[in-house]
Amino acid sequence: MMGELEAIGDLVSGAALARSVEPDTGVGSDGHTHEKSCLNCATPLVGDYCHACGQHRHVHRTLTAFFHDLLHGVLHFEGKVWGTLPLLAWKPGELTRRYVEGQRARFVSPIALFLFSVFLMFAVVNMTGSIGDLPEGAKLGIQEELRDIRGKLAKLEGERDAAAKAGRPIAGFNQRIGKLKDEVRTMEAVQSGNLNGAGLGSTRIPGWVGEGVGKAARNPELAIYQLKTNAYKFSWLIIPLSVPFVWLLFPFSRRFRVYDHIVFVTYSLCFMSMLVVAGLLFGAIGMTSIAGLLWLLPPFHMYRQLKGAYALGRTGALWRTVLLLLFATIVMALFSAVLVGVGTYD
Repeated sequence: MMGELEAIGDLVSGAALARSVEPDTGVGSDGHTHEKSCLNCATPLVGDYCHACGQHRHVHRTLTAFFHDLLHGVLHFEGKVWGTLPLLAWKPGELTRRYVEGQRARFVSPIALFLFSVFLMFAVVNMTGSIGDLPEGAKLGIQEELRDIRGKLAKLEGERDAAAKAGRPIAGFNQRIGKLKDEVRTMEAVQSGNLNGAGLGSTRIPGWVGEGVGKAARNPELAIYQLKTNAYKFSWLIIPLSVPFVWLLFPFSRRFRVYDHIVFVTYSLCFMSMLVVAGLLFGAIGMTSIAGLLWLLPPFHMYRQLKGAYALGRTGALWRTVLLLLFATIVMALFSAVLVGVGTYD
């Protein structure tokens, strides 16, 4: 008997919940529903937004309302952008400090702005033709390297056949031959312009940096071409590579945390990416002198961001800027070495 009563109670409560979730008046002439309970989680509504899940009280079911939401989303994002970019350009330290201290709603988050700026930068690179075709010098270098690799491959295959006839182990030969065949496929794919088929992701961890740097030294034009065409895929690596160096500017400080350094680095990279965009655009329209002057801005921007974000005096900000410039050079060298060494250019 008790089980039956509980089942009836469940059915009644379920029906009541269904009635509460249903819109009171259906879809109105404005294309929005009108209800007393949240359509997402069934929580009774007090105000225009659900206090439990945050969904708006009214939802739309018309094409006009859809475009209204789309326009609102775009303008809302633009509002944040125009509130963020001026500070990023002129008062980067204030932007960094305010975001770290909790003013999140009025600014674009560092990672969102970073992804946007990196996408914009490489879109402009492609649009302005700054990557270009594979240089002739690189093509000649590939041909020479292919001849060398094929010669080694033929020699190893002969040695393997001789070892097999003599009954000696050939596993080591097979491993070395497999690596050389991978290199041949890679070079042939790059030579044909099909970087997606290059198979450069097969490089193993032991000795990958040294091997990659050695290849870059033998054919620097090819390495530069690969870096320019694929760096955007791994641009996020610059953030974890940079943060430890920024931490070194404030070692063992209890005032500043790793999170502060991440925000600092990410906003700084956003500005540098947009600076590259501006330089490419000025160069594309023939204003190369202005594009050249833009490269004087990074030290000034670093100084202002350090001074404002970490509340430093002039002297403290100045010597840290000098170190930061040195660290930035090291980070870019490490980033390039990782790209060349790993060889994962897809």
